[in-house]
Amino acid sequence: MNSSSSRHGVYGTPPLALATVPADARIFGPFLPGSEDLAELQDGALSTLVVLAPAGVLERRYALAQALRVLEPGGQLTVMALKDKGGSRLRKELEAFGCVVIETSKAHHRICGVTRPAQVEGVSAAIAAGDPRRSETLNLYTQPGIFSWDRPDPGSALLMEHLPALSGRGADLGAGLGVLALAVLASPKVTSLTLIDLDYRAVRAAQRNVADGRAEILWADVRTTELTNLDFVVMNPPFHDGGAEDRSLGQTFIRKAAEALRKGGTCWLVANRHLPYEAVMAPLFAKVTLQAETKAFKVYEARK
Repeated sequence: MNSSSSRHGVYGTPPLALATVPADARIFGPFLPGSEDLAELQDGALSTLVVLAPAGVLERRYALAQALRVLEPGGQLTVMALKDKGGSRLRKELEAFGCVVIETSKAHHRICGVTRPAQVEGVSAAIAAGDPRRSETLNLYTQPGIFSWDRPDPGSALLMEHLPALSGRGADLGAGLGVLALAVLASPKVTSLTLIDLDYRAVRAAQRNVADGRAEILWADVRTTELTNLDFVVMNPPFHDGGAEDRSLGQTFIRKAAEALRKGGTCWLVANRHLPYEAVMAPLFAKVTLQAETKAFKVYEARK
């Protein structure tokens, strides 16, 4: 069991076959509900840290910088990533912070070991580049690494074009920054809306973006949540897990939506054209209607 007094940490879900994680290690990572936020630790709070580095450049450098900041001088840092998901860049990025790196390869991962030097370079700049901020483009609070963090998502935009004024109790599954939620809450007939996302950064941003007393924002995994007797569900379901395409993820979202809806309730969703969701929806809903389509996306209304 991890302890808040432990000086060992693990960020994300590194393969345990590739690194040793102490049994009392504190758990960090935006996709692990209930875990701690590395950014909230004091400088030098840890003596060891094992990190599965994110694939995105800004969020990876941000995670590496935070890792070096929270390690005491002489502390041990182990960082790994798949070679095609940022692993090939890890050594140079760590060296740019002033670290001496010992690099190995195993199971398609690059693994870098570092003893935290007394002085590190560029940490503040990397943290600033990956910190939460307000986007002038989106007019929303956001952070690098969140889905569609710096530009409007065309799928969500298409769904909002065709979304009717909803009413009653509803949920936004995989709510992200709260873009769909804001469109839904524009209807005064909506009495409550539960926003759920696995990414704590998105949850934190949505808490600032969706300033509405009817909204409840949860940091949770949609796959394990239990919602019932809802009038509607909206979603732009994800189809990537850990960077790899996972069609079953979106299919699970659809099943959870069906479980959450009352008889006669509706699910509005947008999906990439190539995803085979029709066969999943057909036995779960009384009626499935294709409401819009483009070369890239389809919008469905599915009624229980």
